[in-house]
Amino acid sequence: MKEVRIVFQPGEISVPVIAGTTIMEAMNRSGLGEDFPCGGRGKCGKCRVKVREGLEDFTAIDEDHLTAQELAEGIRLACATKINRDMIIEMQSPKKLQHHILIDSAERAFHIQPHLLKVFAEIAQPSLSEHKSDWQRLQESLAGLGGSAGDLQAPLSVLRRLPDTLRESANRVTTVVYGSQVLGIEQGDTTGTLLGMAFDIGTTTIVGYLLDLNSGRELEVVSTLNPQAQYGGDVISRITFAGKEEQGLDTLHQAVTGAMNRLIGEAVDKAGVSRNQLYGISVAANTTMHHLFLGITPRTIGMSPYVSAVNQGLVVAPEELGLEINQAGRVFVLPNIAGFVGADTTAVLLAADLEKRDQVTLILDIGTNGEIVLGSQDRMVACSAAAGPAFEGAQITSGMRGAEGAIDHISFDHGLSYTVIGNGLPIGICGSALLDGVAGLVELGMINKRGKFLEPEKLTHPRALKLKDRLIKYEETWAFQLVEAGQTRHGRPILITQNDIRELQLAKGAIAAGVKILQEAMGIECDDIKEVLLAGAFGNYLNPHSACVIGLIPRELESRIKTIGNAAGNGAKIALLSAQEFSRAKDLAGEVSFVELGSYPGFNTIFAQNTYFKLD
Repeated sequence: MKEVRIVFQPGEISVPVIAGTTIMEAMNRSGLGEDFPCGGRGKCGKCRVKVREGLEDFTAIDEDHLTAQELAEGIRLACATKINRDMIIEMQSPKKLQHHILIDSAERAFHIQPHLLKVFAEIAQPSLSEHKSDWQRLQESLAGLGGSAGDLQAPLSVLRRLPDTLRESANRVTTVVYGSQVLGIEQGDTTGTLLGMAFDIGTTTIVGYLLDLNSGRELEVVSTLNPQAQYGGDVISRITFAGKEEQGLDTLHQAVTGAMNRLIGEAVDKAGVSRNQLYGISVAANTTMHHLFLGITPRTIGMSPYVSAVNQGLVVAPEELGLEINQAGRVFVLPNIAGFVGADTTAVLLAADLEKRDQVTLILDIGTNGEIVLGSQDRMVACSAAAGPAFEGAQITSGMRGAEGAIDHISFDHGLSYTVIGNGLPIGICGSALLDGVAGLVELGMINKRGKFLEPEKLTHPRALKLKDRLIKYEETWAFQLVEAGQTRHGRPILITQNDIRELQLAKGAIAAGVKILQEAMGIECDDIKEVLLAGAFGNYLNPHSACVIGLIPRELESRIKTIGNAAGNGAKIALLSAQEFSRAKDLAGEVSFVELGSYPGFNTIFAQNTYFKLD
């Protein structure tokens, strides 16, 4: 087979590949860490690169997404372009984008109760008159933990180290105990150091919190984009990749565990401690990410009746997952609720104390897959709404994630104004800005209830008339020009197109239908809902007024909306710091009734009705 070489600029990263390899595959192999929102299926048009040398004819997929001028300049889509000779590629975003990853959350009080104990003991010396084994003498010294000395057990790995450890430490040792198991033995008194990390593994991002398990103190917070994104931007893409690609499941499993190991390294370096001082990890993740983290196929989640392989909370040895912490530690995986309502939702419920609230509360974690929970201490119901990628900026003409260069908020109060993450020239819009933009167009009467742009001559609102020149033709339909080409970093205009509005309608319709159906399941009206809690990054950054204007959230609830930040991460921290709370999480997941929207009577009608905009 012919071997060719591709060079990525800037950085002069050179990668040998077999002829016929796509640029996307070469980018993945090079470790550039780029993501492909549609999984490389040629649907989003986001993977633009510029071919400096070795240019090939453009493909039909290129032609669908790129202008004639871009094609002439050598712009190609990395997922569609094959490398048949030596090639030099100029990355279209040479400066690595700084993504804004939500790490903060609302805190609540709870009792710290570590899962693992470190117990210091001075072991009696052996003698000719007392022929007790090393293990017997250690058991007796630990008998005060409860139960008889004989109840304690140890794996063979600990027993192998026991003789040397005792004698090298003058019989002064610290044992790491989990339940009735002695998982580790260390020289001297190391009881003062018991650390762990709580992880929130999202489809888009991974956040890790380094914690002192004795005091509960947060030492460091680290985060990264989920590297699985290079194999698909949503859970369905990853389920498909895991099932159809050779070694696909293992690839996705190693991608997430590798990222976690890197975050662990970053956190301990910042805190001035070592990996070996970490004894616990907790994980909250949606059901697909949960399975991929564990190396369990998520295939059944993606097909009717959409069931998971396992829902129960799990306790796993770190070596089984390839996690680089003290091997006497344990990994605590929170339980899932259903196929598309995962352990991240369980963590949110744990953080929000929903089952202890006497008033009905609505909890929304909005993303590509929206998880919705409605209830109180009397009853809790949940559903999963397939919102699609609009809220993440994927499949939106000028869409992008919440990173440097993204327009994150838009205002029409005094003309048109917007803010840009990083304060430089914009390169696109993220989901929160899309909400603001469409909400403004609704309020100004520039689109009708079906989401269709009005022609400029039909506008009547005084502020809309001042903006009518921003209505331009795009692919034979109207579009709203937010930013002219000369005012962007890449020299292309930033638009809200007719298709973008339709994508948002589908997304908001799915979430709104889910809320409506849970209300029906509970037999309540909007007036009965006393508080709305928005969890997750998108919920934290969106403008509640915009969300209510477009009908994502019922307008009656606008004054009752409260953001609670990364509640899934907070729940993961609580579950790691308290064995009692982890046990409670396992019970909590079983108390939630799941409603499958697709099989709910009248779902299609409810969904269609909620795609419309309500005009004043």
